[in-house]
Amino acid sequence: MKFFLDTANLKEINEARSLGILDGVTTNPSLIAKETINKKEIKNHYISICNIMRNEEDVSAEVISTNYEDMIKEGEKLSLLHPRIVVKIPMIHDGIKAIKYLSNKNIKTNCTLIFSPGQALLASKVGAYYVSPFVGRIDDVSYNGLNLIKEIKKIYDNYNFKTKILAASIRHPLHITECSKIGIYAITSPISVIKSLLNHPLTKIGLDKFLMDYQKIR
Repeated sequence: MKFFLDTANLKEINEARSLGILDGVTTNPSLIAKETINKKEIKNHYISICNIMRNEEDVSAEVISTNYEDMIKEGEKLSLLHPRIVVKIPMIHDGIKAIKYLSNKNIKTNCTLIFSPGQALLASKVGAYYVSPFVGRIDDVSYNGLNLIKEIKKIYDNYNFKTKILAASIRHPLHITECSKIGIYAITSPISVIKSLLNHPLTKIGLDKFLMDYQKIR
């Protein structure tokens, strides 16, 4: 399973790279807004993210427009920034049309804000390279986000759809391990959640004992 980092923070991306766990990056307007950059600097910030990447995969950059004509114009401009850029498009009526247009131009797209199997089916039908179902946000409204991932994967497997499932809104390590059991392509997560996979109390207890016992050796 691929590990994408859900951030626009260059320090976090470099840290994930240094750990050897970075397969790609996803950004969105909320993540961009957290960085100390102005609107004129956003495109250069995307390029900076791409330049950190080496043999890793894609960097999702989201359009701000919500109508078809503006989305395709913005999407084309984003795609020209760097070969690693994937154009992120929201799951709305004009978004589906834009994904179809961009896919026909061989521009990779990531259909975001997926909350149902039907939405994922539509996105795949029009050629989305990725779909991003929001696991944690589904949990927030008392539905099982992991069940959504299972349902989407079953549909894709039934028809051999090529669209890759990129599970988003990952809140805790169990989301990651359960997604790996389902067999999806990738998760995208804050670095803190990925690093939490390192932690187990018995690991610390065991290491402390090894080190204490070593001190007894003469």
